[in-house]
Amino acid sequence: MSAAAMNNAPIVVERSKRPLFGGFGRVLRRNPLAMIGAALIVLFVLCALFGPLVAPCDPAAIDLPARLQAPSAAHWFGTDELGRDIFSRILYGARISMLVGVSVVAGSLLLGTLVGSLAGYYGGILDRFINVIVMNAFLSFPGILLAIAFVAFLGPSLFNLVLALVIGGWVGYARLVRAQVLAAREKEYVEAARALGASDFRILARHILPNILQPVIVQAAIGMAAAILAEATMSFLGLGVPPPVPSWGGMLNDARTHLFDSPHLVLFPAAAVMLAVLAFNFVGDAMRDFLDPRSRIEAGL
Repeated sequence: MSAAAMNNAPIVVERSKRPLFGGFGRVLRRNPLAMIGAALIVLFVLCALFGPLVAPCDPAAIDLPARLQAPSAAHWFGTDELGRDIFSRILYGARISMLVGVSVVAGSLLLGTLVGSLAGYYGGILDRFINVIVMNAFLSFPGILLAIAFVAFLGPSLFNLVLALVIGGWVGYARLVRAQVLAAREKEYVEAARALGASDFRILARHILPNILQPVIVQAAIGMAAAILAEATMSFLGLGVPPPVPSWGGMLNDARTHLFDSPHLVLFPAAAVMLAVLAFNFVGDAMRDFLDPRSRIEAGL
């Protein structure tokens, strides 16, 4: 081909055509803990979606003559100090935990991606202001303490709880996205898109963000575990969803005075929190291993 023809040839901006997590299923099958975690996540999602159809009792129904009953055929997980069925309350509590977890991760991811993308792509004074002043200011306070102060000031509610946890958790996503964008903006396909006259928004939306999604999604999976644990902590402190809406942390708070005479009040909601956190951590660890080139070679991917 002549030099003139080569100069007139269109520039093709290439991006990875590999599926976002192609081959992850094989890695999942080779990791028993990840398989258990995935199965538990499916179980909790089904409980959240179909809990009202499966629950044998109204979770708010008070039956004082049946208070503090041990697990039995009538009440699989026993009853609490007001005679409410613990199994039904755990099913309904799964809805709160999953809803809060998804909302917090989605909000933190959206805010963190926006701020991190701007800081990483434009750099300069904007990057120094966001990274040094804004992010460090939020990192100087523990996220859970910031959330506690926020909810204590505005009052406990589901919306305030989600907003408080988003405010305390977006910085981790912003720092990750910023680092990924800083590396991606120097790639050849970004330079080619810029040379073709693509706008900054198009370069970010079409060329950079799709190619940095993998580590962000891994962070989001692990963040689900942190969000569920944070919701349980806030509810345990009385700053979560107001009663009588059941939540796992609120059930643990109610069970404190019956720790020794009715341990089932603590055992079942604590087990629900533990299994949910472990499930998302197991799957997040498997996704992280999947992104490791050495693990992919060992898995034959």
